[in-house]
Amino acid sequence: MSAAPLLVAGPGVVMSAGTASASVAGPDAPPEITMSVHRPGTAPGLLFVGPQNPVVATARGPQIVDDRGRPVWFRRLPDGYFSSDFRVQTYRGQRVLTWWEGTQTIPGTGITSGAGYIADSHYRVIAKVEAPKGDPPGMHEFRLTSRGTALVTAYREVPYDLSPVGGAKDGTALDSIVQEIDVQTGEVLLRWSSLAHVPLTESFLEPPPGAHPFDYFHVNSVDVDTDGDLLVSSLNTSTVYKIDRSTGRIIWRLGGRSSTFQLADGARFNRQHDARAVGGDTIRIFDNQGENGLSRVVWIKLDHERRLASLVRQIVHPQVKAAVAEGGAAELPNGNTVVSWGSAGGFSEFSRTGELLLDATFAEGFSTYRAYRFPWHGRPAKPPTVSLTGSAARVVWNGATGVARWRILAGSSRTDLRPVAQAAWDGFDTAATLPSGAASGTRFVKAEALDAGGRVIGVSAVTPAQASGS
Repeated sequence: MSAAPLLVAGPGVVMSAGTASASVAGPDAPPEITMSVHRPGTAPGLLFVGPQNPVVATARGPQIVDDRGRPVWFRRLPDGYFSSDFRVQTYRGQRVLTWWEGTQTIPGTGITSGAGYIADSHYRVIAKVEAPKGDPPGMHEFRLTSRGTALVTAYREVPYDLSPVGGAKDGTALDSIVQEIDVQTGEVLLRWSSLAHVPLTESFLEPPPGAHPFDYFHVNSVDVDTDGDLLVSSLNTSTVYKIDRSTGRIIWRLGGRSSTFQLADGARFNRQHDARAVGGDTIRIFDNQGENGLSRVVWIKLDHERRLASLVRQIVHPQVKAAVAEGGAAELPNGNTVVSWGSAGGFSEFSRTGELLLDATFAEGFSTYRAYRFPWHGRPAKPPTVSLTGSAARVVWNGATGVARWRILAGSSRTDLRPVAQAAWDGFDTAATLPSGAASGTRFVKAEALDAGGRVIGVSAVTPAQASGS
């Protein structure tokens, strides 16, 4: 793939006129990502997303891209499956990739069933986290802890009296479950039930008609607070709960019908996602439908003595985004913040002062629940592959980082190959064109991956060339 033409859109702003994944052909191509803004000042590292589309039957799965939207790694999931919460975490002292993958169990909702996966820098799955007793992890959280455990969410249908909120006495409620699971043993160390601690009357929803379960709570994030207890976010009560990690007791509520804190001007939030403790009694929240009905990221400081919650700062997209569902934010070591706009599509990076540095959009209909940026060094367990049809070479090394250029060697026999072309890395699937003289008579081809210093860091097998049109 040749680089997309670039249009200068103002000082320090670059707009891409093409899509970044066009070089990856066929049904296994990852969803396209277009970078519409890329200013200086973005943090180092690669971007981690989990593109999903509940309608279109197309390739989807966890995906790493660079700042131009070019795919570095893509795990193609089976039809009907999708991924979420894809990021870099630490497991047993090593940096690993983690994500959730699974399916929807109630169509058109965030009610899902699947498992958490942990992979090493060679992209080999080294652990899979599932939960026994009919509570398989859902898409909303897969967070590893320093205890060697994973925090996950789940949902369970429970026969329940819904008459206190105008529903049937013999109705069904959807219980939101938070579990802490030992990754190595699979033992459930903590199981917190919303129905055991939060009454139906805290919900802002009404029971649905018919036999549909009442999703009154809808847990959508879990975090470890600075004191070791848990923060649990509930979509349908618009509340963040502080939970005693040992007993499951609710310590305080932020927001909703029964807030422990009075929310000052600008601090009110609604149907939020991704509540995180960031230190100094401050909680960062992706506020889906804030006081003005627009999505934003807010930092809210808690004054426990005065029982007051105040807005510290916020991020709003300059083009204004309204995410009906999903969304999240992740702060970076240099002070920048990566924001996923959930169902509004795309993701962005903002500076500490709120300047938009990077803005990305997916192909129509795609979104990512969360987006992250991390330094990452990956070396696939398998070597690169190369194919040659006529004068067109194609080199694929899914997941390799540090490749600057590809060197193509060709010849009339397996043992008589010489360099004939080079191509700059342009995604894990890179195209190169051989000079017409070199293509003529070529029967075999090989590719070498070169780093920025020109050192060979990967070599394909010697591969027979294909005839044009075959």
